[in-house]
Amino acid sequence: MKISIKKGFAFGLTSGIITTLGLVVGLNAGTHSRAVVLGGILIIAIADALSDALGVHVSEESESQNTSKQIWESTFSAFVSKLVIALTFTIPVLLFSLDTAIVVSIFWGLGLIMAFSYYISRDKKTKASSVIAEHLIIAVLVIVATHYIGQWISSVF
Repeated sequence: MKISIKKGFAFGLTSGIITTLGLVVGLNAGTHSRAVVLGGILIIAIADALSDALGVHVSEESESQNTSKQIWESTFSAFVSKLVIALTFTIPVLLFSLDTAIVVSIFWGLGLIMAFSYYISRDKKTKASSVIAEHLIIAVLVIVATHYIGQWISSVF
C-alpha cells in the first residue's frame, strides 16, 4: 500500500473508531435515545470525515516533500476510511436494542483497534502486546470519559 494512502487510512480508521465510540457512548448515557445516537453517528460520519480529511490535507501540505497527488491520496483515504468506519456503527443501532447496540459497538470498536494495532506492530516489527495495550487504554479512557460526561450533562440539563 502506498504510504500516502496508508497514512490517510490509518488516521481515518483510528479517528473513526475513537470518535464514533465516544459519541455513541456519550449520547446514549445522556439521552438513551436511539434516534439521537443514530443521528449523531450519521452526522459525525459526514462532518467529521470531511473535517479530518481537511486536517490531513493541510498537514500533508505543510510537509514540503509531498506531491499534490500524495496529498490528495492521503486526503481521500482519510475521508473514505473515516466515513465507512463511522457508518459501521449504525448497524448495531439498527439491529439491536439500544443497550445491546452500545455493548456491540464497544466490542466492535475495540476489536478493530486491536486488529489494526496488531497490523501496525507487525508492520513495524514491534511487540504487538504493547502496541495493542497502548491503543486500547486510550480507547477505554475515551469510552469511560464520554459515558460520564453524557451522564453529567443529562443530570444537569
